[in-house]
Amino acid sequence: MFFDVDGTLVPGTSSSVFLAQFLGHRDELAKAEDAYASGAWDNRQVSELDAAGWAGVPVERISGRLDGLPLVMGIAETVAWCRRNGLVPVLATLAWSPVGSYLADRFGFHSFSGPRLETADGRFTGRVARHFDEHDKRDFALAQAQSLGLAPHSCAAVGDSRSDLPLFSSVGLSVAFNASADARAAATAAVDDDDLRSVLPVLSRLVTASR
Repeated sequence: MFFDVDGTLVPGTSSSVFLAQFLGHRDELAKAEDAYASGAWDNRQVSELDAAGWAGVPVERISGRLDGLPLVMGIAETVAWCRRNGLVPVLATLAWSPVGSYLADRFGFHSFSGPRLETADGRFTGRVARHFDEHDKRDFALAQAQSLGLAPHSCAAVGDSRSDLPLFSSVGLSVAFNASADARAAATAAVDDDDLRSVLPVLSRLVTASR
């Protein structure tokens, strides 16, 4: 069971834009993310612009800022529901790895994906250590499924935007949550709500199908 982060668990914005407010390059990054959403920029361009704004920031300063990250309601309850029903909750995301690590630890996700920022001597260098785009996100999810002995058609994904489209087309069930028109068109179902638990009636199809 794969969950996106930015625009899905983090409503109305992205974790990168949230952190860029603190780092001082919010407006520039927001414009770059809009360019990605429209297809004018690719993920590499956005990541390199964003990474430059992290230059010189101590690594330990970021985790404290993430405590204020805006999140939809019902994440903990949805993760618990997945586990009770034999589904493995995984974060399939393009958010930076400190964000994925934070959310996985906080809510109990099995694992997470994402690009990595380069660090040296306890500080971010302003460079990308590992790029990670929407196709890498799909490949990560499929590799996770394989490691768990699952076929892609027995998996589901919840997401909201362009970065979810390759994954939506690769799994058996997809939910567009507060999503763009493209994501809605590609998904099995669309749900609009401020509580993640609203996707559970759709996800229950996956549970029923596995029995």
